Amino acid sequence: MNVMNLPHGGVLTERLVSADEVIRWRKQKKLSALWRLTPRQLCDLELIMNGGFSPLTGFMARADYEGVVARMRLQDGTLWPIPIVLDVSDALAEKLTIGDAIGLTDTDGALLAALEVHDLWQPDKQQEAVQVYQNNDAAHVGVAHLLTRTHRNYAGGTVFGLELSQHFDFPHLRHTPRQLRQRLVSFACSRVAAYPSRDPMYRAQIELVRNLANAVGARLLLHPAIGEAQAGDIEHYARVRSYEHLLRSDELLSILPFAPRMAGPREALLHAIVRKNYGCTHLIIDREFSSPGQEFYPAGAAQESVAQHEDELGIKMVPLPQYVDLPMSNRELPCRLPDQLSVPSWYSHSPIAHEEQGVTIFFTGLSGAGKSTIAKALLARLMAAGRRSVTLLDGDIVRQHLSSELGFSRAHRDLNILRIGFVASEITKHHGIAICAPIAPYAATRRQVRDMVEQCGAFIEVYVATPLAVCEARDRKGLYAKARAGLIKEFTGINDPYEVPVAPDIVIDTASCTPLEAADSVLRRLEQQGFHIHRQNITATYGSASPEFAI
Repeated sequence: MNVMNLPHGGVLTERLVSADEVIRWRKQKKLSALWRLTPRQLCDLELIMNGGFSPLTGFMARADYEGVVARMRLQDGTLWPIPIVLDVSDALAEKLTIGDAIGLTDTDGALLAALEVHDLWQPDKQQEAVQVYQNNDAAHVGVAHLLTRTHRNYAGGTVFGLELSQHFDFPHLRHTPRQLRQRLVSFACSRVAAYPSRDPMYRAQIELVRNLANAVGARLLLHPAIGEAQAGDIEHYARVRSYEHLLRSDELLSILPFAPRMAGPREALLHAIVRKNYGCTHLIIDREFSSPGQEFYPAGAAQESVAQHEDELGIKMVPLPQYVDLPMSNRELPCRLPDQLSVPSWYSHSPIAHEEQGVTIFFTGLSGAGKSTIAKALLARLMAAGRRSVTLLDGDIVRQHLSSELGFSRAHRDLNILRIGFVASEITKHHGIAICAPIAPYAATRRQVRDMVEQCGAFIEVYVATPLAVCEARDRKGLYAKARAGLIKEFTGINDPYEVPVAPDIVIDTASCTPLEAADSVLRRLEQQGFHIHRQNITATYGSASPEFAI
């Protein structure tokens, strides 16, 4: 293999264990604690598990961390510019000892990986800020995040990945390094120039990037980072749609689950390493790459940083020239897209200008039936397909933020559902799409919600008819087991009734379909009722590669 195509450090260090090992981990349950990952930590974990952060095998232990902060080197001397660390709360740190294994979960509590703890310490964050970001000014978004939004304890160790995060937005564009490398081989691409755009692209910009890729004899890969949003970022659905609109048949597009730090020269090096791991030979970057403002890093510093290390990295830096002034900037575009203002044809965007009727899609079914999973998949489909305003009102989230004072008596459960219905009716009245996913066990209350919404727009009831036995087998939160043991009173399906909808608009049994298939069945019903979803922008990926319902 050409040395230019080798991963950083020589080996792709994927951290996903075998299916048998996954079963062993889940059965043993020898985890000292669980840690719910932040959006940034989720991105970092995914890149550790899929090999994007090769040669890392986990979150950094102290020796690697200190070497990276001080010298941009791991303990073994490998170039690495930014710490990849797991910050944890005092409460968790007090429970841990070296050698413990902690479970790493997503925001819904699904177990994604285990971390075998090798190190636990409290870093000097001021020193980290000065070294990594070249300042400790809280006006710098990366410094502010480090000093005010991260916990004071770092836990380092080896990651054992059980499963990658589920992504329902653009699944056909989410490749692991191995998958993208295989695709490049099938396309006979020996030279690949990655362009990590953070904004929608206009025609002049894409032509400039194409010319740069052609000049070095490389295939163009648009490789946007979709991770934590930064202030001023354009919502990623609009960004990706703009790339798909402009892409030629001989060009590639892939989404990177990368959380930006805005660390200027050091971050540019990390981007180069990650693109190297994905099989790229060239990286196109502009003069202010990964900078939160001109006052923090000199223009061109990121380009110089990559150029100085390109022999060691094995990836070439391609400088993107400064753009000429344009009558509309990328900063102006976010203001135009949501309000459906006119966007010039030279920019190539054509947002929908006409108003459409609002609609509420109301999922109902037992706990564990798959309502929330389908709702999230549907949300991603709708967001990817067009520019309609879409809001997800998930049962657990509503309980946390809108009905936190309510209990689980019948009266309180009815009140919770009626609150969801009121919010959904307001969204529908203003021509938006509301997706609701509560249990909603009582027919009369569901009827009240339908009547409320239909005064403003359309209402589609989706009965997720997954059998009780399947729901109990999933039981990720252990609720059914507690209800069977008498520890939870009035639990729907066990000691409290669920009134099956008599004439729902759609019936879905998640025991026999994937979340994406279920979401697409709802989309088909919307289209049949005259809603313009623009499904030509949606590409489904079914079969073995499709996400399944979490068990």
